Amino acid sequence: MDIRKTPKITQLAIDGMTCAACVARVEKALASVDGVAEASVNLATHSARITGSAAPEALAEAVEDIGYGAQVMGAQDQASEPSRALLREHGARRAAITGGILASPFLLGMGLMLLDRPMLLSPEIELALASLMQFWLGARFYHGAWKALRSGAATMDVLVALGTSAAYGLSLVHWGLGFNAHGGSHDATLPLYFESSSMVIAFVLLGKWLEDRAMSETASALRALQALQPDQAMRIDPQGHAVAVPIRQLVTGDRLVVKAGERIACDGLIIEGSAGIDEAMVTGESLPVTKTTGDKVIGGTLNTDGRLVVEITALGADSVLARIVAAVEAAQSSKAPVQQLVDRISAVFVPVVTGIAIATLIFWLVKDGSLSVALINAVSVLVIACPCALGLATPTAILAGTGVAARNGILLRDARAIESLARTQVVVFDKTGTLTTGKPDITGIDPMGEPQKDRILQLVAALEAGSTHPLAKALMAAAAHLPALPAADFQSQAGAITARIDGETYLFGSGAALRHAGFDLGPFEGRACHWQDHGAGLSWLGRVSDRSVLALISFADKARPHAAEAVSQLKQLDLGLVMLTGDSKGAAFRIGAELGISEVIAEVSPTDKSAAIAALQAKELVVTMVGDGLNDAPALMAADTGIAMAEGTDIAIESSGVALMQADPRLVALAILLTRRIVSTIRRGLFFAFIYNMIGLPLAAAGLLSPVMAGAAMALSSVSVVANALTLRWLGRPPSNR
Repeated sequence: MDIRKTPKITQLAIDGMTCAACVARVEKALASVDGVAEASVNLATHSARITGSAAPEALAEAVEDIGYGAQVMGAQDQASEPSRALLREHGARRAAITGGILASPFLLGMGLMLLDRPMLLSPEIELALASLMQFWLGARFYHGAWKALRSGAATMDVLVALGTSAAYGLSLVHWGLGFNAHGGSHDATLPLYFESSSMVIAFVLLGKWLEDRAMSETASALRALQALQPDQAMRIDPQGHAVAVPIRQLVTGDRLVVKAGERIACDGLIIEGSAGIDEAMVTGESLPVTKTTGDKVIGGTLNTDGRLVVEITALGADSVLARIVAAVEAAQSSKAPVQQLVDRISAVFVPVVTGIAIATLIFWLVKDGSLSVALINAVSVLVIACPCALGLATPTAILAGTGVAARNGILLRDARAIESLARTQVVVFDKTGTLTTGKPDITGIDPMGEPQKDRILQLVAALEAGSTHPLAKALMAAAAHLPALPAADFQSQAGAITARIDGETYLFGSGAALRHAGFDLGPFEGRACHWQDHGAGLSWLGRVSDRSVLALISFADKARPHAAEAVSQLKQLDLGLVMLTGDSKGAAFRIGAELGISEVIAEVSPTDKSAAIAALQAKELVVTMVGDGLNDAPALMAADTGIAMAEGTDIAIESSGVALMQADPRLVALAILLTRRIVSTIRRGLFFAFIYNMIGLPLAAAGLLSPVMAGAAMALSSVSVVANALTLRWLGRPPSNR
């Protein structure tokens, strides 16, 4: 059961958005709907994520009322979002190629002019080509501008439509005047700017294609995850035959045959066979993991050898693969806090640019007296302004970064978690199951009375027969070679268990539990201290009838194979390290010394763990908590960022901003490195977006940029921002972690 109430989430696919101003308009429209608690719109994924009780139909209607397309996305629709990104890219590519073909005569003419070999097109051909560009390929800008202006807003479409229409309109007037005055031949003293309007549209379409192509590539991580699940599986029918059936016909409890080289169709439990399972695409683990009877397997992973019979335990949205995809999609739809500043700027960007263009027009009319010069300079101002780049800088970096993280077995749940993890100053680790395996070994059996070690093992194995606790499993394994004893009348109490065996009632548990039951442990404190000084945990076995202590059993957890390396990597990142555990001081300090963690806080209750986190935060430190268990959930939620290990409970995972898909503590350092790179990429992208406008607008207003150059610069700004985000795709796990 989740300790947090899951809010209602509605996903919408949005059509028609072109810039950050569009994002602001859609968010404002969604926020106005009754029942909306929060609305986040993502330009990169063309989607909206709404939290609250509002009806999906009302949300879609609100978006459509301001001129955009909206479609409510169910689970199946969300799964197909990467495919929609691919379709958008194909459409943008067709438009860009068509625009390039129609504008190529203008581009060729401009190139030959630079080589002092002018190629003159007839005004009629220029008019024909420019008209196709303006009213066929450019129709999308008119549609977008009309919708925006009709609802009292201004977007990139308004800038492009105004700029290209001004250049085209002036050229058309000059062509008409020249044609009428000279009886069929154009007057060369009246310049035509058809190439400007056409090239601007061509550059904008090219930039849009490159943006959509980049978005499609960044969505490839999700496509790769979704492609892991096979379309059908070999189900064992009641007669025992393996029959191929579509995945949609499977139900929980069905048994599947999975041969070597096949992908496992669904999450399940191996009930027959053993094999090496390649989980690389799901957990990031590069080497196959050996699985055998009783082990869990994840749908979408690959059976590299052997034959398995798997019983299905989870399907559809409940499967690990579906939950990974959903987590990545949620992160990609989220909005980083820095984006709030960008949204405020974007809301006034287009009106400000339009004002600058009007001022430029008036200035050049007064200074030069030429309407042509004034209008062309104003067009350059309109065209070079790029709200697209502002809107793309943050979401593209998050889109690319979360995809890379997912490929490495790290689920970054939202943009806030990314920013807070990147700012981490102290990493607090739980011990058991996080830095250690959580699977204790029996280190000693110390008889205190007449029973011998084998008899003690038989008694404690009988007492723990129904338990799933890791210590119980260790005891059962140690007693596996001995005959099992029948036990009855099981009773559990805090820290202990009792049962009747061979007519006697025995109690097995902690020292506190035995003392509470009336046992005198005083004569045995010396032995207990010896084991505790060596970092071992202790459990006691006693006979209830005469309150006699029969044995002391010591056990110790061992550090995970790569825990020491993980600690070393985090120290290299100049991070403070703390171990926070409910285990005994001896066990905690032993593991701390072994791994190189000097600050150890032991014997802490779950509520005190939260207090320990708060104490660190009171020192103005940004704290990340790493844990895996039920008792870690409060601390995970209290920390600035919570990281849950793969083998952790669902509650721990749901309480965290980051989830690791394999129990490898080295992924903590990798997650911090990745989030630092994502944040730095966002900042660099925003710098690119702002610097283009800060430099380009004054140059255009000063008459130093032609509309064609301005259009190229505008397209380049968006492309550079997206290309900057794509550098994240080459990030991966350091070789030493593989």
